[in-house]
Amino acid sequence: MNKEEHILYWTNQVENDFDCSLVLYQSGHYAQSLFWAHLALEKLCKAVWVKNNENNTPPLIHNLLRIVTLTNEKFTDEQLVFLADMNMFQIKGKYPDYAESLELTINKDVCELYLEKSKQMIICLQEKLQ
Repeated sequence: MNKEEHILYWTNQVENDFDCSLVLYQSGHYAQSLFWAHLALEKLCKAVWVKNNENNTPPLIHNLLRIVTLTNEKFTDEQLVFLADMNMFQIKGKYPDYAESLELTINKDVCELYLEKSKQMIICLQEKLQ
């Protein structure tokens, strides 16, 4: 695969992943919703990584902040803090005890705020792929 195909590989399911996030939000599954939002962001971060690096295989990590710091792209401090905050949600699907405790801290308003910031970050990352 060439670089453009690798980028498409990472971006093809972003819209579906974020749609899943919205469905889960509407169903009241807030931590799971943010897990899927993290997944959408991770795929875009990896696409940006591919664009900015010679190698077409991004690091096998889930840390959004780490992935974007390995690119040549510029992000605001607010965006970097947001990406760091979103990292807590990637653990959701992996460790049941952590998932349960996380679920207790995420209410509708908190989830809505994270989803809105996720939408903004998705747009930012997509613009960096242009």
